[in-house]
Amino acid sequence: MMWEIGSVGFKQAWVLLLLPLLWYLIYFFQTRKAKPSGIYLPTLFSVLKTHNIKTRLIRLLPWLKYIALSLFLIALARPQKINKEEVINSSGIDISMVIDLSSSMLARDFKPNRLEVTKQLAQEFVKERPNDRISISIFGGTALGQCPLTSDHRMVLDILQSLEQGVLDDGTAIGMGLASGVNMLKDSKARSKVIILLTDGENNAGYIDPLTAAKLAEGYGIKVYVIGVGTEGQAETPLSRTPSGQIIYVYQPVTIDEPLMTEIANLTNGQYFRATDESSLQKIYNRINTLEKTKIEKTVLKKGVDYFRIFVVTGLLLILLEILLKNTWLRTPVLIE
Repeated sequence: MMWEIGSVGFKQAWVLLLLPLLWYLIYFFQTRKAKPSGIYLPTLFSVLKTHNIKTRLIRLLPWLKYIALSLFLIALARPQKINKEEVINSSGIDISMVIDLSSSMLARDFKPNRLEVTKQLAQEFVKERPNDRISISIFGGTALGQCPLTSDHRMVLDILQSLEQGVLDDGTAIGMGLASGVNMLKDSKARSKVIILLTDGENNAGYIDPLTAAKLAEGYGIKVYVIGVGTEGQAETPLSRTPSGQIIYVYQPVTIDEPLMTEIANLTNGQYFRATDESSLQKIYNRINTLEKTKIEKTVLKKGVDYFRIFVVTGLLLILLEILLKNTWLRTPVLIE
C-alpha cells in the first residue's frame, strides 16, 4: 500500500500503524517498571548534590533507544521522495500578439497612457496561458517581429515590459503588423492559431493592405481578434516633441477604422472589440482568454527515490551513542530517584 503526502511517499505504509503500538508499549513498561534499588538514608541532605545534569541525563538515556526503534519502523515503511513529471500530450494554442507602437499609443485617455496599460494587461494575459506558445510583433510605420513562438513565458513577459514607442518610424501600418503576426504562425502545427491585433488608429502606412493580410491569415487557418483602443470623443494625444524631447499634447478626436477592424475579424472567424478604458480592455482580454480554451491532456510520471537508509543509519548511531554513554560518562552503579 503506497501512501503519499505531497512529494513524500511510504511504499509499505501499513508499517506506520505499528508506531502508536510501539509508543504505547514504551509508556506501559515505563509506568509499571519496578522501582530501582537505592540506599536508605535518614535525610536527603547528603545526596542533594548528586542530582546534577549527569543524573538527569541518565534518566533520558533509554529514550535514545526508543527513538532508534521508531526510526527503524519508519525505515521499514520505505519512505521515498516522489518526483513527478507532467507530460503535456496536446499542443495547446499558438498565439501571436501584434501591438501598435505608433505615437498615438501615448495618448492619456488611459492612465498613464494607452501603451503602458496595454503592456500591463498583455502580461497578465500571458500569465493566464501557461500551456500555450506565444510570439510578439510590433508595428508603427513598419512592422517588426520581436519574439518568435516560444513556451518561455519569462522571455515573453520581459519583451512586453521593454516595449517603447519610438523604436519604429511613426505611422500605423496595420496590414504589415498583421502580416508579421501571420508570418509567426504560418508554420505552426497547433490545434488552434490566434492573432491578437491591438491598434488605436487607422491604417495610414505600409505597403500591405490590411484586408490582404487578413486573407493571408484566413488561408493559414488563423483566427484574428482585433482590439481597438481609445475613448469615445477626444483624447489628450501627442502632437509633437520639443527639441529637448518633451511631448506636446493636444486634444484630438479618437479615430479608429472600426468597419475595417470588424471586416478583418469576420474574415478570419474572429471578433472585434472596442476598449474605451482600462476596465473594458481587461474584460476583453478575459473574454479572449475564455473563448480560446483547449483541453490539455497530461500524463503524470512518478519516480520514487528511497530514503530508508537515512533512518536506519540514524537509528544505529543513536543506539551506539546510548551504549557509549551508558558505559562511559553516564555509567553509574545506582540510579537515585
